[in-house]
Amino acid sequence: MGIFERLLSLWVALAIAAGVGLGLVAPGLFEVVSRFEWARVNLVVALLIWLMIYPMMLKVEPSCLKDVGKKPKGLALTLVVNWLIKPFTMAALGVLFFQHVFAGLVPTEDAQQYIAGMILLGVAPCTAMVFIWSHLTDGDANYTLVQVSVNDIVLVFAFAPIAGLLLGVTDLTVPWETLFASVVIFVVVPLGAGMLTHKRLMKNGGAEAIERLSSKLKPTSIVGLLLTVVLLFGFQAETIVEQPGRVVLIAIPLLIQSYGIFAISYGLARAMKLPFNVAAPAAMIGTSNFFELAVAVAISLFGLASGAALATVVGVLIEVPVMLSLVAFANRTKGWFPAPSSASA
Repeated sequence: MGIFERLLSLWVALAIAAGVGLGLVAPGLFEVVSRFEWARVNLVVALLIWLMIYPMMLKVEPSCLKDVGKKPKGLALTLVVNWLIKPFTMAALGVLFFQHVFAGLVPTEDAQQYIAGMILLGVAPCTAMVFIWSHLTDGDANYTLVQVSVNDIVLVFAFAPIAGLLLGVTDLTVPWETLFASVVIFVVVPLGAGMLTHKRLMKNGGAEAIERLSSKLKPTSIVGLLLTVVLLFGFQAETIVEQPGRVVLIAIPLLIQSYGIFAISYGLARAMKLPFNVAAPAAMIGTSNFFELAVAVAISLFGLASGAALATVVGVLIEVPVMLSLVAFANRTKGWFPAPSSASA
């Protein structure tokens, strides 16, 4: 790793500060950027995420995708954590903190709203950003793609029933256009571009040409990450400044949930003897959130100014710093796992 990559945490901290500062000084700029949306997915953020995802999609080997099903343990781990553990632990933490630990600090109505927002985050496993975290941990590109794709399929059928059960809402309306648009924008488009480039480079230079291009694009990927951080924090600068106490209260159980889910996933992956390049992305998928969907549902159910919407926004704010800390931890503990060639996933 070069000095730029080794100091990534510093650059992210500076990007957070720059985002908040610009959001306060030039809010009009972020208002203009926020208008570029399709189905509630910001297209500018999507473009930056493409810059991050594309280097990993270059490494997807179409002929290898069919073999992933022969190694089901990583997929099983992802499904169990995302759909049988994560939604319910998030709901339990919300109730614990906002009905007991923080009782008296937050009005009851607001507390219920924050719990609802946390639940929506818990029922929405990551679709896009996990490709970045997998790339930063040298994850298996083929396996990560399948893990995300399987979760997206389950999401279509399981999101509404689980969210409705935990929220106590019988007529939950899922913004299908946001779900569809997110899958197309964050998976289908960069995957198609990566596979086309992969095919062309294999004809003209082979695997070495693909690796060279991927290495050259790595700084671009990190710059895309930093600009995404600037935008996310710029969009929410006023919320951070106007309600810092509430942001901190919401962030506490969300942080516990994030690190707790990672610990469960990573621990199970180690017990299952998964190779690191499968274990790390599996743990990242469960820890990270599909915040575009969570925010959209919170707004449609409870309103733009609701506590539920605020809770999902706080999930957005803590996402990148938390995930980068877990990427660093995973890379330091790579030796806990067997080599890919000696283990079944």
